[in-house]
Amino acid sequence: MARNAEKAMTTLARWRAAQLGEGDQAKQRRPYLASECTDLQQAEKWRMQIIREIARKVSQIQNAGLGEFRIRDLNDEINKLLREKGHWEAQIRELGGPDHSRSGPKMLDAEGKEVPGNRGYKYFGAARQLPGVRELFEQAPPPPPHKTRGELMRDIDASYYGYMDDEDGIIIPLEEIEETKAIKKAVAEWTVKKEKSMEIDEEEKEEVEEDNIYKAAGNKEGGEDDEEEDAGEDDGFELSAKLLEGYRAHIPVPSQREVEAAILERKKQELLERYAL
Repeated sequence: MARNAEKAMTTLARWRAAQLGEGDQAKQRRPYLASECTDLQQAEKWRMQIIREIARKVSQIQNAGLGEFRIRDLNDEINKLLREKGHWEAQIRELGGPDHSRSGPKMLDAEGKEVPGNRGYKYFGAARQLPGVRELFEQAPPPPPHKTRGELMRDIDASYYGYMDDEDGIIIPLEEIEETKAIKKAVAEWTVKKEKSMEIDEEEKEEVEEDNIYKAAGNKEGGEDDEEEDAGEDDGFELSAKLLEGYRAHIPVPSQREVEAAILERKKQELLERYAL
């Protein structure tokens, strides 16, 4: 027959003993506020219970097949438990216990460095791959390396300033062709404008004939008729007319239109000498 010690170590006996011993503890529930607990051992027990719940939910959230809504709910519950664990750690510190916030594990990145600013909302497991969350964890491209002034000056030579562009023998012939075309085009335009201006001047000369106001003093055309018409005029008017007839221009005086035409012709000649071959 089995001894009593062996009977006590059977699985059924141990399960029965656990049911009888933890009957009172099962009725206890974790306080809603950590400040309501004044026993250091109880506070440590509730803290460990929260840590076990966090570990269980973190293992569950690794499954990406749970669906987006379930993963978001699990991630919210984990963050809520983390905040509650912090309240219990503060209460344990108030009751004279150890400071678990300093001695506890720290969040590390892929390179093993502590994550800065990890006090806010956190994402675990499959929650990192959710739409809108994936972009938060994408690393920005590294900035371009900064070159010193000496490194920049190494690449600056004569070709940087364009001094070597004419040595390939391609640009100069092309420039000469374009220059010849530009000169021919300018000469053709100037010739057309000159012909038009000459035609306009000839038409104006034919249409408008200015009267010759510089008549000779001895001009006697129509003299007899003029004397008959002027016989009844006043003596003062006759004197002034005689004085005006005594003045005679020895050189022809150009009109305003002739002066403008001469100036235009001179400018055209200067342009032709400057740009024509």
